[in-house]
Amino acid sequence: MSSTSQKHRDFVAEPMGEKPVGTLAGIGDVLGRKLEEKGFDKGRVTGLSPVSPGQAYVVLGQFLVLRKDEELFREWLKETCGANAKQSRDCSGCLREWCDAFL
Repeated sequence: MSSTSQKHRDFVAEPMGEKPVGTLAGIGDVLGRKLEEKGFDKGRVTGLSPVSPGQAYVVLGQFLVLRKDEELFREWLKETCGANAKQSRDCSGCLREWCDAFL
């Protein structure tokens, strides 16, 4: 049985709220920025406000759109931001466990 990282355990320990995308297991600064560049951020409140940092709930939305299919999600993550196998596996596992706990 594989162990989870502290980052994973911290993420799944509480509701989503406004967690930054970088709090997802497997997603660091570089992949977080790539996701933001691809539009996976919270968006703008007004045309004058800066884009907010990427939000984990937007990535969760994509996971749900893909019907929590971890294989499809991992492939999407690789294509979208260049995540490697471990990063995509860590992120999908983190989201699956969060969904199991909170949905």
